[in-house]
Amino acid sequence: MATNPLIRKLEHAGPLQRAERDALDALTLKARQVPMREDIAHSRAAGTLPLILSGIACRYKLRPEGQRRIVHFILPGDFYDLHAAAGFTSDWRLGALTPCSVADIKRQALDDLAALHPGIARALWWVTFVELEIEREWLVNDSRPAERRLAHFFCELLVRLQAVNLADENSFDLPLTQADLADATAVSFVHINRVIQSLRNNRMIIYDKGHISIPSVSRIKEFAEFDSSYLHMMATESQGRFSPA
Repeated sequence: MATNPLIRKLEHAGPLQRAERDALDALTLKARQVPMREDIAHSRAAGTLPLILSGIACRYKLRPEGQRRIVHFILPGDFYDLHAAAGFTSDWRLGALTPCSVADIKRQALDDLAALHPGIARALWWVTFVELEIEREWLVNDSRPAERRLAHFFCELLVRLQAVNLADENSFDLPLTQADLADATAVSFVHINRVIQSLRNNRMIIYDKGHISIPSVSRIKEFAEFDSSYLHMMATESQGRFSPA
């Protein structure tokens, strides 16, 4: 089984050949360490794609009054803005919520691999598609009550971390602060504490020292209105392999 989280993730679009896995391993050999609470990227460096190899990062923006809004969690195996045009700058930031290991991948090198390897090309199309689906789902999630909104995040994180072998059947490490969760759900720090307590009291989650356990995955998914189909995991099984139009 691959240990590289990028390979683990990409193989949800279909199996990769040995040469393709080796090429991706070579692409991610060099990594830099980014301390917790530091920016990984402010604006897009021309032609460079940050890839998270370990830790949890986020896409965020600071509002004029200084309030942070998190709009996406970036997990191991995730690129930052793979689908974005390299020639345009952005005022979105990529920040490390935990200590992160980051590989700075040259877009041209990734394009060259896609041109040589059909499996990598297919997988990158799939990644782009899933990234956009996640962003759309976060927009819908903003309309849910805070308890369901946070429960939906926990369901999504469970499935996405399972995809790279960083979660078991019903639990995962989540070393985020309540302030991080508040900024992702767009509620106050005081209110997020009440939301977490509500989920605890209703036995939706067990949250202790940076670890989340879910007593009944089916129950919290129903409560959160969570349908994992937008993540398109294991597409080769029941839904057929994704291919771009």
